[in-house]
Amino acid sequence: MTWKRWLGVLGGLGIGAAAVASATGATTAPGAYEEPAYDVEAAHDGFEVRRYAPTVEARVTVAGDYASAVSAAFGLLAGYIFGGNTPGASIAMTTPISAQPAGERIAMTTPVSAAPAAAGWTVAFTMPANYTLATLPRPNDARVQLVEVPGGAWAVRAFGGRASNDAVAAELAALDAAAARAGVTLTGPPVVSQFNPPWVLGPWRRNEVRRAVGT
Repeated sequence: MTWKRWLGVLGGLGIGAAAVASATGATTAPGAYEEPAYDVEAAHDGFEVRRYAPTVEARVTVAGDYASAVSAAFGLLAGYIFGGNTPGASIAMTTPISAQPAGERIAMTTPVSAAPAAAGWTVAFTMPANYTLATLPRPNDARVQLVEVPGGAWAVRAFGGRASNDAVAAELAALDAAAARAGVTLTGPPVVSQFNPPWVLGPWRRNEVRRAVGT
Protein backbone atom coordinates (compact mmCIF):
# COMPACT_ATOMS: atom_id res chain seq x y z
CA MET A 1 0.00 0.00 0.00
CA THR A 2 1.49 3.39 -0.97
CA TRP A 3 1.37 6.33 1.42
CA LYS A 4 -1.11 8.09 -0.89
CA ARG A 5 -3.43 5.10 -0.80
CA TRP A 6 -3.00 4.79 2.97
CA LEU A 7 -3.99 8.43 3.50
CA GLY A 8 -6.81 7.91 1.01
CA VAL A 9 -8.20 5.07 3.10
CA LEU A 10 -8.15 7.22 6.20
CA GLY A 11 -9.45 10.21 4.26
CA GLY A 12 -12.45 8.10 3.25
CA LEU A 13 -13.09 7.68 6.97
CA GLY A 14 -13.16 11.46 7.35
CA ILE A 15 -9.60 11.73 8.65
CA GLY A 16 -7.13 14.13 7.04
CA ALA A 17 -3.34 13.89 7.05
CA ALA A 18 -2.96 16.25 10.02
CA ALA A 19 -5.48 14.26 12.03
CA VAL A 20 -3.70 11.02 11.14
CA ALA A 21 -0.41 12.38 12.43
CA SER A 22 -2.07 13.65 15.60
CA ALA A 23 -4.10 10.51 16.30
CA THR A 24 -1.35 8.01 15.54
CA GLY A 25 1.73 9.94 16.60
CA ALA A 26 2.91 9.30 13.03
CA THR A 27 6.70 9.50 12.96
CA THR A 28 9.68 7.49 11.85
CA ALA A 29 11.34 7.68 15.28
CA PRO A 30 11.99 4.32 17.00
CA GLY A 31 9.68 3.66 19.92
CA ALA A 32 7.01 6.08 18.66
CA TYR A 33 4.31 3.43 18.95
CA GLU A 34 3.49 0.95 21.68
CA GLU A 35 4.68 -2.58 20.87
CA PRO A 36 3.86 -5.98 22.42
CA ALA A 37 6.04 -6.76 25.44
CA TYR A 38 8.55 -9.62 25.31
CA ASP A 39 11.74 -11.01 26.82
CA VAL A 40 14.61 -12.40 24.75
CA GLU A 41 15.25 -15.98 25.86
CA ALA A 42 18.04 -16.87 23.43
CA ALA A 43 20.01 -15.25 20.60
CA HIS A 44 21.03 -17.40 17.63
CA ASP A 45 22.71 -16.72 14.31
CA GLY A 46 19.99 -15.14 12.15
CA PHE A 47 17.16 -15.02 14.72
CA GLU A 48 16.27 -14.82 18.38
CA VAL A 49 13.78 -16.61 20.60
CA ARG A 50 11.39 -14.26 22.38
CA ARG A 51 8.70 -14.89 24.97
CA TYR A 52 5.73 -12.59 24.46
CA ALA A 53 3.25 -11.47 27.09
CA PRO A 54 -0.49 -12.04 26.51
CA THR A 55 -2.21 -9.44 24.31
CA VAL A 56 -5.57 -8.58 22.77
CA GLU A 57 -5.85 -8.19 18.99
CA ALA A 58 -8.33 -6.70 16.57
CA ARG A 59 -8.37 -9.07 13.58
CA VAL A 60 -9.95 -9.30 10.16
CA THR A 61 -9.64 -12.08 7.56
CA VAL A 62 -9.59 -11.17 3.88
CA ALA A 63 -8.94 -13.05 0.64
CA GLY A 64 -5.87 -12.63 -1.54
CA ASP A 65 -2.10 -12.87 -1.26
CA TYR A 66 -0.22 -11.29 1.63
CA ALA A 67 0.32 -7.84 0.14
CA SER A 68 -3.23 -7.40 -1.14
CA ALA A 69 -4.72 -8.81 2.08
CA VAL A 70 -2.82 -6.33 4.26
CA SER A 71 -3.89 -3.50 1.98
CA ALA A 72 -7.55 -4.50 2.15
CA ALA A 73 -7.57 -5.23 5.88
CA PHE A 74 -5.83 -2.04 6.92
CA GLY A 75 -8.83 0.14 6.17
CA LEU A 76 -11.15 -2.09 8.20
CA LEU A 77 -8.84 -2.14 11.23
CA ALA A 78 -8.06 1.58 10.98
CA GLY A 79 -11.79 2.24 10.81
CA TYR A 80 -12.26 0.39 14.09
CA ILE A 81 -9.56 2.25 16.04
CA PHE A 82 -10.50 5.64 14.59
CA GLY A 83 -14.04 5.51 15.93
CA GLY A 84 -15.81 2.74 14.03
CA ASN A 85 -16.92 1.24 17.29
CA THR A 86 -19.43 1.61 20.10
CA PRO A 87 -19.24 4.21 21.70
CA GLY A 88 -17.21 5.82 18.87
CA ALA A 89 -13.99 5.95 20.86
CA SER A 90 -10.53 6.61 19.43
CA ILE A 91 -7.93 3.91 20.22
CA ALA A 92 -4.22 4.65 20.03
CA MET A 93 -2.33 3.23 17.06
CA THR A 94 0.14 0.49 17.98
CA THR A 95 2.72 -1.44 16.01
CA PRO A 96 3.20 -3.86 14.30
CA ILE A 97 0.48 -4.80 11.84
CA SER A 98 0.73 -8.57 11.57
CA ALA A 99 -0.67 -11.23 9.25
CA GLN A 100 -0.77 -15.01 9.01
CA PRO A 101 -2.39 -17.51 6.66
CA ALA A 102 -6.11 -17.94 7.36
CA GLY A 103 -7.71 -21.34 7.66
CA GLU A 104 -4.85 -22.75 9.76
CA ARG A 105 -4.90 -23.41 13.48
CA ILE A 106 -3.50 -20.38 15.29
CA ALA A 107 -1.11 -21.18 18.13
CA MET A 108 -0.34 -17.58 19.12
CA THR A 109 0.20 -14.30 17.35
CA THR A 110 1.37 -10.93 18.42
CA PRO A 111 0.87 -9.27 16.18
CA VAL A 112 3.40 -14.89 6.14
CA SER A 113 3.77 -17.57 4.23
CA ALA A 114 4.83 -17.07 0.62
CA ALA A 115 2.50 -19.83 -0.45
CA PRO A 116 -1.04 -18.60 -1.26
CA ALA A 117 -3.77 -19.73 1.12
CA ALA A 118 -7.25 -20.27 -0.32
CA ALA A 119 -8.86 -18.74 2.76
CA GLY A 120 -6.71 -15.59 2.54
CA TRP A 121 -4.92 -13.94 5.46
CA THR A 122 -5.79 -12.94 9.00
CA VAL A 123 -4.45 -9.43 9.61
CA ALA A 124 -4.21 -7.96 13.11
CA PHE A 125 -3.54 -4.82 15.13
CA THR A 126 -2.36 -5.46 18.69
CA MET A 127 -4.45 -3.37 21.09
CA PRO A 128 -2.82 -1.03 23.66
CA ALA A 129 -1.87 -2.84 26.86
CA ASN A 130 -4.20 -0.71 29.00
CA TYR A 131 -7.22 -2.45 27.40
CA THR A 132 -8.67 -5.87 28.12
CA LEU A 133 -11.16 -7.80 26.01
CA ALA A 134 -13.89 -6.59 28.37
CA THR A 135 -12.94 -2.90 28.21
CA LEU A 136 -12.30 -2.51 24.47
CA PRO A 137 -15.02 -0.75 22.44
CA ARG A 138 -17.12 -3.15 20.34
CA PRO A 139 -16.44 -2.99 16.56
CA ASN A 140 -19.29 -1.66 14.42
CA ASP A 141 -18.13 -3.86 11.53
CA ALA A 142 -18.79 -7.55 12.23
CA ARG A 143 -15.73 -8.49 10.16
CA VAL A 144 -13.47 -7.05 12.87
CA GLN A 145 -13.02 -9.57 15.68
CA LEU A 146 -11.45 -8.97 19.10
CA VAL A 147 -9.37 -11.91 20.31
CA GLU A 148 -7.41 -12.67 23.49
CA VAL A 149 -3.96 -13.96 22.58
CA PRO A 150 -2.00 -16.04 25.11
CA GLY A 151 1.68 -15.46 25.67
CA GLY A 152 4.26 -17.83 24.21
CA ALA A 153 7.72 -18.34 22.72
CA TRP A 154 8.50 -17.37 19.13
CA ALA A 155 11.53 -17.56 16.84
CA VAL A 156 11.84 -14.09 15.29
CA ARG A 157 13.94 -12.86 12.36
CA ALA A 158 14.14 -9.11 11.65
CA PHE A 159 14.67 -7.62 8.19
CA GLY A 160 14.54 -4.26 6.45
CA GLY A 161 13.07 -2.99 3.20
CA ARG A 162 9.58 -3.49 1.84
CA ALA A 163 7.77 -6.62 3.01
CA SER A 164 6.85 -7.83 -0.46
CA ASN A 165 5.65 -11.38 -1.10
CA ASP A 166 9.10 -12.34 -2.45
CA ALA A 167 10.98 -10.71 0.43
CA VAL A 168 8.80 -12.43 3.01
CA ALA A 169 9.29 -15.78 1.28
CA ALA A 170 13.06 -15.38 1.40
CA GLU A 171 13.08 -14.31 5.05
CA LEU A 172 10.84 -17.19 6.11
CA ALA A 173 13.12 -19.65 4.32
CA ALA A 174 16.11 -18.07 6.08
CA LEU A 175 14.36 -18.33 9.47
CA ASP A 176 13.52 -22.00 8.94
CA ALA A 177 17.10 -22.76 7.89
CA ALA A 178 18.63 -20.85 10.81
CA ALA A 179 16.30 -22.57 13.31
CA ALA A 180 17.21 -25.97 11.89
CA ARG A 181 20.94 -25.20 12.28
CA ALA A 182 20.35 -24.11 15.87
CA GLY A 183 18.25 -27.18 16.69
CA VAL A 184 15.16 -25.09 17.45
CA THR A 185 11.85 -26.73 16.51
CA LEU A 186 9.30 -24.43 14.87
CA THR A 187 5.58 -25.08 14.72
CA GLY A 188 2.35 -23.52 13.51
CA PRO A 189 1.74 -20.96 10.78
CA PRO A 190 4.23 -18.15 10.15
CA VAL A 191 3.51 -14.50 10.94
CA VAL A 192 4.91 -11.40 9.26
CA SER A 193 4.91 -8.03 11.03
CA GLN A 194 5.47 -4.52 9.68
CA PHE A 195 6.36 -1.72 12.10
CA ASN A 196 6.42 1.47 10.02
CA PRO A 197 3.89 3.83 8.45
CA PRO A 198 3.74 3.51 4.65
CA TRP A 199 5.68 6.72 4.03
CA VAL A 200 8.89 5.37 5.62
CA LEU A 201 11.36 4.57 2.84
CA GLY A 202 12.52 1.00 2.29
CA PRO A 203 16.06 1.26 3.75
CA TRP A 204 14.64 2.50 7.06
CA ARG A 205 11.75 0.07 7.34
CA ARG A 206 11.57 -2.56 10.07
CA ASN A 207 9.88 -5.91 9.60
CA GLU A 208 9.91 -9.34 11.25
CA VAL A 209 8.95 -12.89 10.38
CA ARG A 210 8.23 -15.35 13.15
CA ARG A 211 7.08 -18.86 13.95
CA ALA A 212 6.10 -20.40 17.27
CA VAL A 213 8.76 -22.46 19.04
CA GLY A 214 7.75 -26.10 19.58
CA THR A 215 8.57 -28.28 22.55
